[in-house]
Amino acid sequence: MILYAIFCLIGFAMLYYGAEWLVKGSSSLARSLGITPIVIGLTVVAFGTSAPELVVSVVSSLKDKSMIAVGNVVGSNICNIALVLGMSAALQPITGHGSVVRRDIPIMLGISLYLLLLSFNSTLGRFEGFTLFAGVILYIVMNYRMTRHESKAEFDEDLAEIAAELEEIGYVDSRPKQIGLILIGTLLVVSGAEVVVDSAVVIMRQLGVGEKFIGLTIVAFGTSLPELATSVVAAMRKEMDISIGNLVGSNVFNILSVLGVAALVRPIHIPGGFWESGLWFDYLVMLVVSALPWAMMRKDLTVSRNNGLVLLACYAGYLIYLIAGA
Repeated sequence: MILYAIFCLIGFAMLYYGAEWLVKGSSSLARSLGITPIVIGLTVVAFGTSAPELVVSVVSSLKDKSMIAVGNVVGSNICNIALVLGMSAALQPITGHGSVVRRDIPIMLGISLYLLLLSFNSTLGRFEGFTLFAGVILYIVMNYRMTRHESKAEFDEDLAEIAAELEEIGYVDSRPKQIGLILIGTLLVVSGAEVVVDSAVVIMRQLGVGEKFIGLTIVAFGTSLPELATSVVAAMRKEMDISIGNLVGSNVFNILSVLGVAALVRPIHIPGGFWESGLWFDYLVMLVVSALPWAMMRKDLTVSRNNGLVLLACYAGYLIYLIAGA
């Protein structure tokens, strides 16, 4: 099993560097074509950073491991808020924009509820996948329109944040290098997803646990690892470039684009049924954890250290529940 655990780690490394190079190549190409930073941030960067979850879920669905596909998304969303935001805030309090409380978190909760409704019949068919993917297009257009209609101060702040993000990603001015990074990044992400899913299946069988447990824990944690590492390093340096809005946006993309594309490629059937498998409880945890930042930020738009510890306690409690159930 140790060998397959090493393979799984190698797969996660391939996903990480593949997504990084894919985003760098794609964003550089978009910038060289004259596309505005706001559009790049809302589309290229957003889709690129969700590439690990997207490809892992598609590969899982194609390999008839649909519970890994669903567990990856639900587990990643829980991990992004409870672990990534929680650990970052515990190290250094994080202040977000007012739009996160007024708009972003309510949208995330609404989309999570919509996914819950779609899952009642234990199947996400192609039509449901289409509605989810159409939702991500609508989400991008809506965000763009809202950004354009913000006050000048808010617009300048958002633009500066996106510009800083693009600066951190880096720019490659050579067109062949841009295309090369896109191709190599895509190859690494796809190959890494294959390695992760195949290794996770073997580990699952050797440990005697189900697909849901593997998807919600190992796979979800691995695909969220880049965000965790980046956020913790930033918090330790007291350079809080972590954006609560980005984490919320990542959760929205996970549901709409990741599950949307996966269901379009192949309908996702929940083994054992949505209620019988206990997946309903994991959805409930995702909803509660997603609502916590909204409650924490209502007064001063800040997730304090104590709030961060509460989020970490929620994640620890959830892991204990999963391990006990496994």
